[in-house]
Amino acid sequence: MKNHFVRRGYVPTDLKEFNKDSCNLLRKAQKDIHYLIEKGYPIKSASTFVGNHYVLSERQRLALVRATSTYETIKMRKSRQKRPEFNQKKVYIDGLNLIITLEVALSGSILLRCMDGTIRDLAGLRGTYRLIDKTDIAIGLIGNKLEEMHIKEAYFYLDSPVSNTGRLKHRIQELLASYDFKVHVELVNNADIILEKKDNVITSDSVVLNKCTGWINLAEEIIQENIPDAFLLDLRMEEG
Repeated sequence: MKNHFVRRGYVPTDLKEFNKDSCNLLRKAQKDIHYLIEKGYPIKSASTFVGNHYVLSERQRLALVRATSTYETIKMRKSRQKRPEFNQKKVYIDGLNLIITLEVALSGSILLRCMDGTIRDLAGLRGTYRLIDKTDIAIGLIGNKLEEMHIKEAYFYLDSPVSNTGRLKHRIQELLASYDFKVHVELVNNADIILEKKDNVITSDSVVLNKCTGWINLAEEIIQENIPDAFLLDLRMEEG
């Protein structure tokens, strides 16, 4: 049974920690973190140093870590990015990554527009997941977009150690059964390891983006087209 009226990724302090004044401070801190990582410092160390200087919360620091990359990394990821037009092709989907991002968007909780062009959330699984009232809507948005792309088959990978992924698997199969493409949903021990070796991967996971052959920025497309009032914090930076 789904939990109703749940705001995925919502934290009450976000209204203060990501308001206009806070975001101006975050952008200053991001420039300092970016300077350090361009010089070769690990991003965790850089975010700790800069976060302490600006007295940032753990959630603000996490936002900066998720949003910030070196220009070399961004260039590499962009070179592998593909446009979402895949007539009669297979796509490989990081199921929890995509669905949770859309649930967060539908919940009005904070999302990050990152330097590599992806949209990431701050929800954090910690090994637990429950279907909520936005889950069906998110799956439907995914199905509509995939059908628009005229794909042949969609492979969803869900991490089996995370609770309730079995229920999510059945829900995906039920809701997408009537679409024109074939749907496969697999419970696996670690989705990242499988997706890292694939082409036409749908994810915003930085580890996967750094290793996969090619990827599709589907969450960004869906949010732009269908959830215009999403709570998006723009943490892109101009090069130079």
